[in-house]
Amino acid sequence: MKYDLVVAGGGLSGVAAAVSAAREGMRVLLVEKAGCLGGAIANNLVYPFMPYWLRGETAERSYLSQGIFKEMKERHDKYVSDCKDHEFNSEYFKIVLDDMTTAAGVDVLFHGVVYGVKTQERQITEIEITAKSQQITVEADFFIDATGDGELFYLAGCDFQLGRESDGLCQPMTTCFRMSGVDLDLFTEERPRLQELYKEKQAKGEITNPRENILVFFGVGEDVLHFNTTRVVKLDPTNPFDVSRAEIIARRQIHEMVSFLKENSKAFDESALISIAVDIGVRESRKLKGVHILTADEIINCTRFEDSIALGNYDIDIHNPSGTGTSHRFFGDGEYYTIPYRSLLPVEYDNLLVAGRCLSATHEAQASVRIIPICCCLGQAAGTAAALAFKTNKNVHTVDIADLQKKLIENGAVI
Repeated sequence: MKYDLVVAGGGLSGVAAAVSAAREGMRVLLVEKAGCLGGAIANNLVYPFMPYWLRGETAERSYLSQGIFKEMKERHDKYVSDCKDHEFNSEYFKIVLDDMTTAAGVDVLFHGVVYGVKTQERQITEIEITAKSQQITVEADFFIDATGDGELFYLAGCDFQLGRESDGLCQPMTTCFRMSGVDLDLFTEERPRLQELYKEKQAKGEITNPRENILVFFGVGEDVLHFNTTRVVKLDPTNPFDVSRAEIIARRQIHEMVSFLKENSKAFDESALISIAVDIGVRESRKLKGVHILTADEIINCTRFEDSIALGNYDIDIHNPSGTGTSHRFFGDGEYYTIPYRSLLPVEYDNLLVAGRCLSATHEAQASVRIIPICCCLGQAAGTAAALAFKTNKNVHTVDIADLQKKLIENGAVI
């Protein structure tokens, strides 16, 4: 089986990469381990979108993540009316992504996991996929790793950093969940008391979750609360046995939280646990050590790279890898940074690009870049670069950056 491009990972970054390349005429295979597209929003129940616009008081927001991400959101909003910029319905998003990949002519392989890579000098020549007990070999001219965990570049032998540089610990894993039948107005009144009570019980050892507070979001239903509040620390998101332990620990924390709320808040008298994410969410795992490793100083200084392919200004949001506490470094009004194309480039290969949260960045820099809107823009850049290299008989290192930037702008991206 032969394609022009194979994209591993069907989250928003992978879909953006696949659709961008297919629209430019490439024959594309998108491989996704689950039975739907959407990645973090579909499988990990991640919600909402973190802010992807300039801070400051303006009559109209200036959006930093546009292009295919904007198209996805606009398509979604036709299904779901009265949705704010950060809100979405993950179930309808699955349909939107199906529509976009189908219309672009992308071949989608669900339930597929890449487990082997063959290389020759500076080229990946083919990958091995297992799907429904079948072994599938796929050749391609170009490959994009949008797996989040860097599974493709890891199998290919690329250099990478796991977690933070000091001890290899990654940001905590979290299993999101939702409760319905909640009196949201009453909860809003009770919330300060519940936060204090939570801390008291945590200090006594009655709450085992190390997270410092109860993190909830509104906007998913008139009586529904979304919880992003479980915290599993000191386990390796790339170790299958550690991840299996983490899934169990997080669900225990969910039961603990549901019991706490029903026992201590009238707002939850008629509530029910209605949804637990299928997979635990991973904020950080492998990060490529690529041609350029994006740093916190570059982000804080709002560096303008000549090879910029995406923008961001989400705060450096680090959930303590070893326990309680969350640190933030926010950006001021009108501030934003750029992300260089070189941070998508592995040193080792000429036909591989990396998109999404496993890009080449330090622990601190990745804590800002990792949000879904930015990752989606990175996917669009990777897919567009692959298509441009394919058309001009170049490789991902020699592709013309000015032409790439021009094409991204033509397709609605801001860089």
